Amino acid sequence: MRILKVDKKNLRKVVRITEKSIKKGEVILCPTDTVYGILADATNKKAVERVFQIKKRSRGKPTPIFVKDIKMAKKLAFVDKKQEKFLKIVWPGKVTVVLKRRDVLPKILFGRTKTIGLRIPDYKLVNNLLLKLNRPLTGTSANVSGKPASTKIKEVLRQFEKEKIKPDLVLDAGNLKPSSPSKVIDLSGRKIKILRR
Repeated sequence: MRILKVDKKNLRKVVRITEKSIKKGEVILCPTDTVYGILADATNKKAVERVFQIKKRSRGKPTPIFVKDIKMAKKLAFVDKKQEKFLKIVWPGKVTVVLKRRDVLPKILFGRTKTIGLRIPDYKLVNNLLLKLNRPLTGTSANVSGKPASTKIKEVLRQFEKEKIKPDLVLDAGNLKPSSPSKVIDLSGRKIKILRR
């Protein structure tokens, strides 16, 4: 695991290094607007498979996706006018929205579901990366399955240090403001359902 310290002064440099890393198919441990997350190119099946290996995540469990804007969301999911109106209210922010998916991304991301969880985070580093790369990224929390997601960098690193398969690059922004993972709202059916508060 290569560790790169992140602060306001070196943000551009960090984005440049991370962009190259993601293009190479590497997996990044990264701060977000909620907890530390694991980012990889969601269009790259090998990179996505490594995310599952690093997290020891079961294959049937869907993975949320970060997008740069609603236009990108529409390429990955079916979005009607009413849903789009809702997205404009909650994004960017700590809300993952579940929609009916298009068959664009590797199937491993979705388990057996016909849906996709999408979010535009409200975090400069991740937003800049999404803009530069112009491709969706995995937006799952940086924890080994069954262990808690965290805003504390030492807690996050401790979960992976003894593992055989680790993230390639760690972006260390220190401890983040206390937060829980994003709220999850399902818009894929007739009724709106809150899956996670």
